[in-house]
Amino acid sequence: MTVPFYIQVTATVLFAIAILHTFAVPVFARLAHQNGPHAGLWHFLAEVEAVFGVWAFVLLSIMALAVGVPEMVTYVEARNFTEPLFVFAIMVVAASRPIIELVSMLVRMVARLLPVHRQIATFFVVLTLVPLSGSLITEPAAMTLAALLLRDGYFNRSGHQRFKYIALGVLFVNVSIGGVLSAYAAPPVLMVAQTFGWDTAFMASHFGWRAVAAVLLNALLVTFVFRQALASGEVDTHRGVTRAASPALAIRVPGLVIAIHLIFLIGVVISAHHPAVFLGLLLLFIGFCEAYARYQSKLMIKEGLMVGFFLAGLVLLGALQKWWLQDLLGSLSPIVLFWGAAGLTALTDNAALTFLGSLVDGTSETWRYMLVAGAVTGGGLTVIANAPNPAGFSILKGSFKDATISPGPLFLSALVPTIVAAFFFLI
Repeated sequence: MTVPFYIQVTATVLFAIAILHTFAVPVFARLAHQNGPHAGLWHFLAEVEAVFGVWAFVLLSIMALAVGVPEMVTYVEARNFTEPLFVFAIMVVAASRPIIELVSMLVRMVARLLPVHRQIATFFVVLTLVPLSGSLITEPAAMTLAALLLRDGYFNRSGHQRFKYIALGVLFVNVSIGGVLSAYAAPPVLMVAQTFGWDTAFMASHFGWRAVAAVLLNALLVTFVFRQALASGEVDTHRGVTRAASPALAIRVPGLVIAIHLIFLIGVVISAHHPAVFLGLLLLFIGFCEAYARYQSKLMIKEGLMVGFFLAGLVLLGALQKWWLQDLLGSLSPIVLFWGAAGLTALTDNAALTFLGSLVDGTSETWRYMLVAGAVTGGGLTVIANAPNPAGFSILKGSFKDATISPGPLFLSALVPTIVAAFFFLI
């Protein structure tokens, strides 16, 4: 259907309100913790994962009143919700205990090879190897795994807000750029790969070494800055990523169970473009976990659903930003486009940004490179900048003051790793 222009403008206004809402979340969180008569409302408004879903519901309500319910339903059914559904499915599977134990074992193996203190090495590997694995297992899976390892190994102690924000900023940036070694794992790359004719060989040769260098340098900088706190155990839980968090999880997970979970994970990744398939695998996976509950921790179904709700709201609101965003992108020169894409990504999902850019006719190969490079570079600046960010936000927010992550400190913490990524992508 053709959406009336005034509805498109309304969607842009609501989109701007939703962005402002994300910055106001800490205020609502403080009001909720006062336990006043409307604490429930403030708590609801403090849930970042609900922000875009709530304002998307407002948009749909306005559409229903203005153009009619059938037209509103037609608009919703024309949207592609594969990405929100996939992020939900991959979060549940990747966050399962057997997968976490497998990744923890691999992280420890690599950390032992580094000639530095064990906790320093482990922290460095979590911020490098796991984000780069996003090029293989997709960025949402990498974000889920890295966030869980950081939470259980380094974020569980109270305080240390500066350390947590800086580590989170590096994590978001590294995951955003760590998935560009392949043509299918990073959402902003996936949106344009077929249109631009980019395959995995092209991504590895043009983006790969730059992404690897930036990821390594970002992790090295944050590890160096906090090396003393890491070595002394000041910021870790003395469990690292090695031991169960509670006696209930002390039962050893058999290798066969780990292998079956890994098969489910691979199956979901391979079927990422086919919701009927990966959702069917998810249901089968949940049934398997129930059958072998003694080897499981609680599945992240609620958290996954909330992240999916966030991304679905972003799809509904973001689809109507084409009227101003596409013309803006098409008018920029390549170098200006790089910085413009990095900045705009902080305000909208980078996958939506690259998709709109792919619709611009007559673009050069340099222009296309700058579009995607800028979009992935700015993918760590805000929670809405990259599709996997809400997953990491959902997992880690409980480790911060008032159980919320302030957009301002997150933005500032991600600036340095963003500049590092920009340096390498502009070489």
